[in-house]
Amino acid sequence: MIKAVPKARQNDAKSTLELARQVLEIEAEAVQALAARIDERFLAAVELIHKRSGRVVVSGIGKSGHIARKIASTMASTGTPAYFVHPAEASHGDLGMVEAGDVFIAISYSGASEELLQIVPLVKRRGAKLISITGNPESALARDADVHLDARVAKEACPLNLAPTASTTAALALGDALAVALLDARGFSAADFARSHPRGRLPRQALLHVSDVMRTGAELPAVPESASLKEAVREMTRGQIGMTAVLDAARGVAGVFTDGDLRRSLERGVQVDSATVRELMTRGARSIAPGALAAEAVQLMERYKVNQLLVVDERGELVGALNMHDLFRAKVI
Repeated sequence: MIKAVPKARQNDAKSTLELARQVLEIEAEAVQALAARIDERFLAAVELIHKRSGRVVVSGIGKSGHIARKIASTMASTGTPAYFVHPAEASHGDLGMVEAGDVFIAISYSGASEELLQIVPLVKRRGAKLISITGNPESALARDADVHLDARVAKEACPLNLAPTASTTAALALGDALAVALLDARGFSAADFARSHPRGRLPRQALLHVSDVMRTGAELPAVPESASLKEAVREMTRGQIGMTAVLDAARGVAGVFTDGDLRRSLERGVQVDSATVRELMTRGARSIAPGALAAEAVQLMERYKVNQLLVVDERGELVGALNMHDLFRAKVI
């Protein structure tokens, strides 16, 4: 027997859900507001990092320190050598890791973190460039920076407007924007990403090619244009991927005949005994090159809402086929 939830608890649950939605809305608005402030200063920061001769050092204290660690990690994994330095530890010897040619990113919402302000002159004396991310463009940290990025927010998501919530989300998003812009500037590829992620599923997604997962030879269902409907259905059944390729005399792809084509043909009352696959096939079949990444095959299937693809070489000849199940088995998706 299901017991009724007391009204007081129902009200508490409703209040909790409403508060959670408010938090998400406030943080989403904080990130959205950053888009309007992306300007030449952001370009200057990207250029400063991209043209550096050293590494990127990211630093912050408290919650900003956690964000700094994440930004450094994201940059490092996307082709921009970066590491985190704790500002308090920096003044006790870790500053020796900062060299001329480095770019130092200092994160402090107030722009007045004492631990950072103490080391800023030393960072600049060592020849490193300074990028600050703060919520106060008039702060000391903003004024001392070579480039300042404005990450201010209208309010924190905390009901008391005290706990760093929206402000840390905004700083993290801005750091991600920098990392992705630098990734693009470097021409960082999926293969590059895989080399810095030697464990887990990411390398498989990044490095598997269509030729690694496609069906070939006897597993590849194909019939000539002259084939009857019955022959096409038999070949489609044998291939077990929901379609068969239809080939012209030069083994070029003339089209594809799928389960969907069969159903539509039967609905139109096609004469099964006399119909040919040439009359019923889909021309202009979706195809992909064998050298393409398997992840690209997934994108094509999702974009065109198809479950199968033909694999065609540079001469337009059929060399393979694959469907969504092949990609599942290969753990690409």
